[in-house]
Amino acid sequence: MKRPILIALFFSATFLQAGPYGLTFVLPPLFAGFNGTEADVGNTLALTAISTLFIVMFSGHVSDRLGRMPTIAWSGGVIALSLFLFATAAGTGVQIYLAGILLGVGWGLFYTLTPVALGQIIKPEERVRFFTLLSVFIMAGFGLAPVMGSWVERIGLGLQAAFMITAGFCLVSGLIFAALARPFRHHIVAPVPAGQSDELSFGLAARVMRTGAAVPIWMVGLGASVFAGVTNFQAVYAAESGFDYADYFLTYTITVIACRVLFAEFVGGRNPYGVISLLMVVMALSVGLFLVLGDSGWLYLLAATLFGIGYGVSYPIVKAMAANEAQPDLMPQTMQLFGLSYFIGVFGFPFAAGWIIVTAGIFALLMVSLGLALAETVLATGRFLGSRLSSAREGSRSSH
Repeated sequence: MKRPILIALFFSATFLQAGPYGLTFVLPPLFAGFNGTEADVGNTLALTAISTLFIVMFSGHVSDRLGRMPTIAWSGGVIALSLFLFATAAGTGVQIYLAGILLGVGWGLFYTLTPVALGQIIKPEERVRFFTLLSVFIMAGFGLAPVMGSWVERIGLGLQAAFMITAGFCLVSGLIFAALARPFRHHIVAPVPAGQSDELSFGLAARVMRTGAAVPIWMVGLGASVFAGVTNFQAVYAAESGFDYADYFLTYTITVIACRVLFAEFVGGRNPYGVISLLMVVMALSVGLFLVLGDSGWLYLLAATLFGIGYGVSYPIVKAMAANEAQPDLMPQTMQLFGLSYFIGVFGFPFAAGWIIVTAGIFALLMVSLGLALAETVLATGRFLGSRLSSAREGSRSSH
């Protein structure tokens, strides 16, 4: 198999398998169909968070035993089973919780190992372009999944059908990844040492958190929590405010994809934390807009656009800062902790968010999300001002 065909099939399979994460955004209306609450959604996603963190810690052991591409292929089957359980559930309980656990296992393997596998068949000078493409295909997959869910619901098939359709996509994706395993080996240009991804321990984690990389690790967790607060329960907000959540997800997805393509090689320029701080202000403005937009459809789309700019552009810059500030001997552990912080935010925060909605309402959740966005802004601004002060001191010393 020629390399361009191999890469095209790899990205196609990635797109098909990214959809299930997007379907977590429509769990609130799915659960409402059997009298489940937002708190039940939060409980389920908390189990997803736990299983994701567990499997990420041991993904190296799994891939060493099965091989990276076969492991990714099996993750498609695990996710498909999860979606089938969600689609056929008649109430909260063991089946729903098992579905949440399986989703975490499948998504954790898929999200962790696809960039590792892709990195094996691309040259160093190709990394920015191909990793940007990977993020675009994943973003398109999970961003369009809830749009598809809304459309399927409109024609009367119900959200369960969207979960079944996406389960089928995941099975197809798994088969593609399995078929690519053998030709993949013939195109490897950068072998990855086996077991590298399972070298994290509590002692090494503590060392990482004493380095400069600790700030971007905290920031990605806060940003992911804001993302989860706004996006995971967007269907609830839209229903209460008279909007169609598909409009939000379509606008947000298009904005993020456009920004990531346009700024593919941008990592913050000379003042990355200043850029991040500015983007966090944009994200906070977006969350604030959700609180005051009333029934204006144009402001709803503007809020989605601003959120796509603020969060969508800042995430790769924050990730680049984590890599740049990592100690060379702690790079694998730093990036693994970065991923764990992200997963805690996107899957763990909904546990608290669900209970906030049940006890205080969706607008209380938006207020908490706004507070988290401002906290991340403070972290970025503090780091920016600290770096400027340090540069000024160094300049003063050199002049003397």
